[in-house]
Amino acid sequence: MASNIPTVMTFAQACEIFTLDLLPMVQAVYEQDGIPDMPARREAWNNWTDSLCTDGQISDWQANNWSHPPCND
Repeated sequence: MASNIPTVMTFAQACEIFTLDLLPMVQAVYEQDGIPDMPARREAWNNWTDSLCTDGQISDWQANNWSHPPCND
């Protein structure tokens, strides 16, 4: 529940963190040929938001209702 989270992360904040910090790692591993690997990007996003929820950084609702960031389109 969001009321139990001291500081709620917004979708915009999560997208920025993912794009700046996690996406470069996905690109280094799965996109060495320069072609975006959309399944790898989506899996990384899903795994990351699951971990945020497990750690209590985002609510269950956020984890279940957020779409993917623009870099995954």
